[in-house]
Amino acid sequence: MAEQSFPVADQDASAEAKPSSRPGVSRRALLGTVGATGLVLGAAGGAAGYAAAPAAATPLTSVGSTEVMFHVKHQPGITDGLQARGHLVAFDLTPGAGRKEAAALLRRWSETARRLMAGEPSGSDDTDVARDAGPSSLTVTFGFGHSFFSRTGLEKQRPVALDPLPDFSSDQLDKSRSDGDLWVQIGANDALVAFHALRAIQKDAGSAARVRWQMNGFNRTPGATAHPMTARNLMGQLDGTRNPKPSEPDFDERIFVPSSATPAWMANGSYAVVRRIRMLLDDWEKLSLGAQEAVIGRRKANGAALSGGSETTAMDLEKTDAKGDLVVPINAHARITRPDQNGGAAMLRRPFSFHDGIDADGVPDAGLLFVCWQADPLRGFVPVQRKLDRGDALSQFIRHESSGLFAVPGGAARGEYVGQRLLEG
Repeated sequence: MAEQSFPVADQDASAEAKPSSRPGVSRRALLGTVGATGLVLGAAGGAAGYAAAPAAATPLTSVGSTEVMFHVKHQPGITDGLQARGHLVAFDLTPGAGRKEAAALLRRWSETARRLMAGEPSGSDDTDVARDAGPSSLTVTFGFGHSFFSRTGLEKQRPVALDPLPDFSSDQLDKSRSDGDLWVQIGANDALVAFHALRAIQKDAGSAARVRWQMNGFNRTPGATAHPMTARNLMGQLDGTRNPKPSEPDFDERIFVPSSATPAWMANGSYAVVRRIRMLLDDWEKLSLGAQEAVIGRRKANGAALSGGSETTAMDLEKTDAKGDLVVPINAHARITRPDQNGGAAMLRRPFSFHDGIDADGVPDAGLLFVCWQADPLRGFVPVQRKLDRGDALSQFIRHESSGLFAVPGGAARGEYVGQRLLEG
């Protein structure tokens, strides 16, 4: 997987990403908390032999109360901080469903996302799974796959940047778990809130679309460390040190499609590359600490480059040891994925880890649900992945098992739904 291939130490969603969120507790969430308190105390009163209930329910914390706005310039779930739980799901339009059905579906989905992100019920048939929780930084993001445009008769509106990704020698892709007409990314800092959104989105699909594939992921829960820090992946490496940051002057140029874009409906949007990258953890964990660090090019403990300094110290690519060997190996993952080694190619990596059980031979099915964002994948993901394909030391410890590329339009204005300018333009 490249830095674009996998979770890696040099370009992942950073703890420093600025979330487009605001603190606040919805009326529904507060009522839910009060109701839960009464239930707990009542149960304690008639259950002799059980531990005494607390005198009062714990109020919603900042994790539960944080709300991300739905009506924003860029869709939510792109620059927001890493969330503790995520679901990625692709849909195919059903036979006979076309542009009209797709428009109605996106209208339903957008309204459901808006309500859930505000901590409200999804509608009259809400399942109550998230009844007692606040918004929990929930984000729901929608995108269109290459096949969507032929299914809806909108081929002339399909962006050139959505052309299929080239084949890479490291790919071992399962086509049934790749691509799709529509893509939805769900993230939240509470597992039940995330599941609640997934279930609502699936139900909203109705007869218009069916699930093609679905994947579940996780990250460290905010507040689990003594202070904010770069996330770790399942290999134990700090992952995201060199992720582009919104504070950088060229961030928008690298990550978002300009307002003058062609086609116009993609203005302020972005392109998401999604890869399921399995980590061969049994093989990786047999390596010594020094060997692991040589593969990545950074210290496992603190993310510092092998050339010295701290996590944020610039990597010295020319530094050699007493024998004259490069301190950062020529095939180290962090060296190969650097933008200055790839013509400035960069992307915003915002992944989730996954663990889908143990195979019959005892090997964990675990790794990274790699999601990266860029204004143009031909200038972001593709050049870096091609370089990784030619000699990344990490490649023997990972396997790319599924892939997708999706056009993610800009955020919906109030009164609009996501994709309206495409579907009704």
